[in-house]
Amino acid sequence: MTNILDSFRLDGKVAIVTGASRGLGATMAQAYAEAGADLVLVARGDMSALQKTIAAAGRRSVVVAADVGQPAAAAQIVAAAYAAFGRADILVNNAGIIRRANLIEFSETDWSEVLNVNLTGAFRLSQRFAAELVARKSPGKIINIASMLSFQGGVRVVSYTAAKSALAGLTRAMANELAPSGINVNAIAPGYMATDNTAALQADPVRNRAILDRIPAGRWGTPADLAGAAVFLAAPASDYMQGHVLAVDGGWLVR
Repeated sequence: MTNILDSFRLDGKVAIVTGASRGLGATMAQAYAEAGADLVLVARGDMSALQKTIAAAGRRSVVVAADVGQPAAAAQIVAAAYAAFGRADILVNNAGIIRRANLIEFSETDWSEVLNVNLTGAFRLSQRFAAELVARKSPGKIINIASMLSFQGGVRVVSYTAAKSALAGLTRAMANELAPSGINVNAIAPGYMATDNTAALQADPVRNRAILDRIPAGRWGTPADLAGAAVFLAAPASDYMQGHVLAVDGGWLVR
């Protein structure tokens, strides 16, 4: 009889994680290594410390210094995975940027840059990753990192809200098409996480207090709070989940 914990193992799998140099991406990559996967780490920042952590877990990793907002990045990333490991089973579209400004002052440059990285980059990489799996008749997992702003409007983050709302829709659309090929597509919507992207909010005493007052758990989330959900959606335990956006938010959405 198979132990239930075995269905959360990732032994023999290869996971591509974008935005892996810090924050949520680095924590998810470490969790995948601890669950048994080898890693393709995509980012332009320094990942030497993360690679040492992955090696200490007994797993291998390769770094791809790519900007997911560039059209050529998808092919580069997938090719690097197959060159290093001969396979790619899990894709985590985590890379993202944010720009803050009032709606009527929001620049078209900030609009385009955020949509290009957060949405178009995820689409291109998912398309390339899935095409390889379909051609090889291999199952796989795609996990998009959505947001509370996949459900809500936010303030002064119009391009980020548009991108994350669209990413939730893209998750459902891809799930419909890829499920027959054995590819699961789901998303995680982190709540308010203590990362570099939210540093301005944490530093603002009024906004920080308003956020904490709405979170039933009474605290900001940490990258470690996302690790369990990330492993679950990458592992066999979630093989019958499709098109779901899983909120990990301390209760924010139910308040």
